[in-house]
Amino acid sequence: MKTLTVTELTFAIKGILENSFKSLSVKGEISNFKLQTSGHLYFTLKDANSQISAVLFKGSAASLTRLPKEGDQVVALGEISLYAPRGQYQLIVRELQFAGVGELLLKFQQLKEQMHARGWFDPKWKKPLPKLPKKIGVVTSPTGAVIQDIIQVLKRRFSGFHLILAPVKVQGEGAAQEIAQAINDFNAFGGIDVLIVGRGGGSIEDLWAFNEEIVAKAIFESKIPIISAVGHETDFTIADWVADVRAPTPSAAAEIAIAEKANLLKFLYSVREQLLTRVKEKISKEKSKLFAMRRHPLFSTPHALLYQPIQQLDYYRISFERLKPLNQITAWKERLFPYSHRLPLTTRALILQKREKLKRIEEHLTSINPQNLLKKGYSILFVENSPSVILSVKDLQKEQQITALLSDGKVTAKITEIHCNE
Repeated sequence: MKTLTVTELTFAIKGILENSFKSLSVKGEISNFKLQTSGHLYFTLKDANSQISAVLFKGSAASLTRLPKEGDQVVALGEISLYAPRGQYQLIVRELQFAGVGELLLKFQQLKEQMHARGWFDPKWKKPLPKLPKKIGVVTSPTGAVIQDIIQVLKRRFSGFHLILAPVKVQGEGAAQEIAQAINDFNAFGGIDVLIVGRGGGSIEDLWAFNEEIVAKAIFESKIPIISAVGHETDFTIADWVADVRAPTPSAAAEIAIAEKANLLKFLYSVREQLLTRVKEKISKEKSKLFAMRRHPLFSTPHALLYQPIQQLDYYRISFERLKPLNQITAWKERLFPYSHRLPLTTRALILQKREKLKRIEEHLTSINPQNLLKKGYSILFVENSPSVILSVKDLQKEQQITALLSDGKVTAKITEIHCNE
């Protein structure tokens, strides 16, 4: 008989074990569970009579929907390995299924196929969400984080919202019936613009109420648009496919419900900022123009604006003065005076004669000037408010108003009697 070393024996056993149990499925209860900082999971699988060490490495553990805990019944898929330094065999787990999950997944797939065959997933049945919902209904647990998350989002983004909560169980016995009844009640009473139906994340068992046919039927038959918000982004339920819109999380469902108002507010804020910017630019531009105008010489002093018209007025005044006959005569006198001494005696005599004649004409005109006559006690009568001179009593009538022009003013009189010399 050959004598083996411990190492030779260990590796011989290792080869036999690992080659014989390359792929196996073991059912048992989780015990001594430990999560290492490396991300690897170490635990023991046991039943009533035996136990075996097991390890689920970090790469394989990433596919778990949740971490196992003490007492969980699981099915471990993997292979046997022998750890030589300790001479200990263990189960290397590649996949871990919680007991009952396989049956639920099979049932889930069957329900999904049934609903799809009925057309409940067809996009043509999807109702559009209201643009500006006034009342938002929520079907969820009153004590979970979901309702608080929804309220916080609405408070932050949708001031003045009106929310109505239908408190229901979201897992366990009777949960599906309560969820379906709440959806039906909202439709029966009316007044709700959009419904959010959901709960937080969990295992497939935790979310199973939202896979029940009674819930899917209530969602499909709802006249109110429904947003499904069940679990986390990676969780899918039958309710998600039947609902009008699927939200990855309850918070996202609240965002989706008020998205249109948020977009409108964002647009209005943007427009307001643009208007303010343009008004400021316009004011600044007009201020610059105003300052430039104020600095212009025309507006620096009134004389700069008026000097040209004033000069033109002075020019016209001087021109007018020059055109007066007396001024023209004076001007001609001044121009002719230097030549008067050079004129012949006969011409000078003729000028003196003409001057005397002009003087007599001037005296005559002065004597017949109406103003001079008025100074002697005469007056001139006019029809009131008219330049027409009254020449005869025949032109007058009783009670007629007349104006009398005197040397130092006017008087108004009324005709009371008329006497004709004829």
